[in-house]
Amino acid sequence: MVVIFVLGYLAIALEHPLRVDKAASALIIGTLCWVAYIVGAEDILHLGFSPSWAAFLAAHPDVHGLHAIHEFIVENEIIHHIGEIGEILFFLLGAMTIVEVVDQHEGFKIITDRIKTTKKVKLLWILSFLTFFMSALLDNLTTTIVLVALLRKLIDDKQTRWFFASMVVLAANAGGAWSPIGDVTTIMLWIGNQVTALRIIEGVFLPSLVCMVVPLVILSFTMKGNVNRPKIDEDEEDITTPKEKILFLILGVGGLLFVPVFKTTTHLPPYMGMLLSLGILWVVSEIIHRDKPKEIKDQLKVVNILRRVDVPTVLFFLGILSAVAALQSAGQLNVLSQYLNEKLHNIYLIDLAIGILSSVVDNVPLVAGAMGMYPIADAGAVGYDAFFVQDGLFWEFLAYTAGTGGSMLIIGSAAGVAAMGLEKIDFIWYLKRISWLALIGYLAGAGVYFIQFNHL
Repeated sequence: MVVIFVLGYLAIALEHPLRVDKAASALIIGTLCWVAYIVGAEDILHLGFSPSWAAFLAAHPDVHGLHAIHEFIVENEIIHHIGEIGEILFFLLGAMTIVEVVDQHEGFKIITDRIKTTKKVKLLWILSFLTFFMSALLDNLTTTIVLVALLRKLIDDKQTRWFFASMVVLAANAGGAWSPIGDVTTIMLWIGNQVTALRIIEGVFLPSLVCMVVPLVILSFTMKGNVNRPKIDEDEEDITTPKEKILFLILGVGGLLFVPVFKTTTHLPPYMGMLLSLGILWVVSEIIHRDKPKEIKDQLKVVNILRRVDVPTVLFFLGILSAVAALQSAGQLNVLSQYLNEKLHNIYLIDLAIGILSSVVDNVPLVAGAMGMYPIADAGAVGYDAFFVQDGLFWEFLAYTAGTGGSMLIIGSAAGVAAMGLEKIDFIWYLKRISWLALIGYLAGAGVYFIQFNHL
């Protein structure tokens, strides 16, 4: 199972040289891990490393043999994990669709049209802060897609645009780390009840801000000159009215902000609130565009916009989370957690290691793995176990490290991969010019979190 997982990861990391989409590799390892698990289940489970198998036997003392193993894996574990994975996927699908609807109605143009400066340093600070807060509201992946599209309207030179797009990735990852809906990893921790919405904002906002600001301060002393704006076609016709742009921006962002309120009020999973927001936006869209010409309706109808949503990204998460679920169920993650505890036995070092690993390996499976390795401790836990209670040090710091650590390499985060694909950013170019800035920001933010938690 581990060999399948590692080989699949190599295929994901080498997506561009192999010219095989990472979603395909993820789906293969997501399935093959479970195949290997059920084929060798008798030997694997008898090793005694799986906590969920021990819990299953305790709850079903009368079930024995191959029938018990089959019931445990097929009817218990797969159903349980697919439910958890489904919550994340439906949440993502709803959020990505809402952002795409707002973008197609040119709602974000209201924001971008207000940016007039051509000075590199000033533009970099404006775009970074815009990205930082938009990412917290929308999520880092979709914010990066919107901002990269904006950069094409603001900057003509390719190398300069690469630099700005790379800093957008850094700001998007920092902004997503402190918001419960800003990054897939924080979404996972929030949905899994490892963190609550208000506490993650309180605990991680300042470190995330420092993580972004420190590289900006360094660049303020080294970056000079102005950007060249591309020529704009003045004859291009708007298909939406100014009122429609404002309406869909308000409905879209308001719908996303409604989700945490929905979860807190109803105690239902966040994806239901997201789907409700999407449904309302969809109905409003249908009503507003019902009398418009067919060619405009075809462009703005949600049914057609859904075809533009990045489905391969959703399938990638499905595959990778399925593979991690198999490793969690079989007990490999339990073994890894014991190894980290024995070798490091320091919450800060464990989280920092996960953050650095997330620059090489996608942060989604790393956080999924950590969630599988370390169960949530009871509220009254003391000593080392107290770090693992809801909103405990381990989970808060994990949200920061896993969210921002991926910025150190262009392939280390969903935002980075999106920017790389959209702008064709070179891996080595990013490594030489951006990675050291991301590392300094990452360590500075981690230092701020340490001081904040221990001394403030």
